[in-house]
Amino acid sequence: MIDRCGRNIDYLRISVTDRCNLRCIYCMPEEGVQHVERSLILQEEEILRICRVMAELGIRKIKLTGREPLVRPRMPLLVEKLKNMPGIEKVTLTTNGVLLKDQMRDFARVGLDGLNISLDTMDKACSRRITRRDELGRTLEGIREAQGYPEISLKINCVPLGIPEQDLCQIALIARDHKVHVRFIEMMPIGMGKDFRGVSEEELLEILGKKLPPFSIYEGEPLGNGPCHYYDVEGFSGKIGFISAVSHKFCGECNRIRLTSQGFLKTCLQYAAGRDLRAVIRNGGSDEEMKKVILEALAEKPDGHVFGGSLEKQKEDKTEKLCMAQIGG
Repeated sequence: MIDRCGRNIDYLRISVTDRCNLRCIYCMPEEGVQHVERSLILQEEEILRICRVMAELGIRKIKLTGREPLVRPRMPLLVEKLKNMPGIEKVTLTTNGVLLKDQMRDFARVGLDGLNISLDTMDKACSRRITRRDELGRTLEGIREAQGYPEISLKINCVPLGIPEQDLCQIALIARDHKVHVRFIEMMPIGMGKDFRGVSEEELLEILGKKLPPFSIYEGEPLGNGPCHYYDVEGFSGKIGFISAVSHKFCGECNRIRLTSQGFLKTCLQYAAGRDLRAVIRNGGSDEEMKKVILEALAEKPDGHVFGGSLEKQKEDKTEKLCMAQIGG
């Protein structure tokens, strides 16, 4: 699909649930956010129908996210069905890893292409502070289990918060000791993320550069679906990557759209605009009608976000008010 700016949109991120087993401080309040009725969450057959229509329009890569996708039952089966869908070339998944260990073998069996595991610190006390749960051990178990399946691309996602106890160098060293890519994701000023300053890519390079060997820009084949740019580090088995949506805006190369767990199609993370695909399905709409609605949304995909810009630049009636926990990763 080509949008009005000439960008090739071939990547769909799907939030499969509104539930999570952690309470990360930059994602949701300690008490969590109110769950919607399960009847409002897309059913498996609805997700598959939307993906089939999207594939016919040109979507080739699918990322399954959530709040935490592995709290939803039958995820390996959903991956298997997506992998067998005509037109879909790659299916990947993002998880906090807490429930991964016992499902990893099934994901490998059905052909999952890639796995991103969120890990913001290796320090137990800091992990409890960030996630408000004591689950670091199970996340690390999930990572170790995933490393036993080298056919599945493994990446670690870390959101720097400016907390010294995070010890970002310790996270980066995972890429030295294992063939795993570690990506540092800049804080997005959405929902509770607005309460954190975050750490810019330049600051990160300075922090990491004090303790790690020299960095050099990676110029090989793309290592994923999206905008992450990578560095080779001397003596490291994996790469170090940065996704810096605010300080290094990449909207001109954006190739993605998002589907919330309730079936709302979003074309830009910042803005609330989009289309309700669940309503199309449950009101008896045809595949052709769904395609029309999708293309209407795509025709309105903005040139880019204005995170970090002045409030005057942001149209308050269109700016997204939900937190990331409600939108999906």
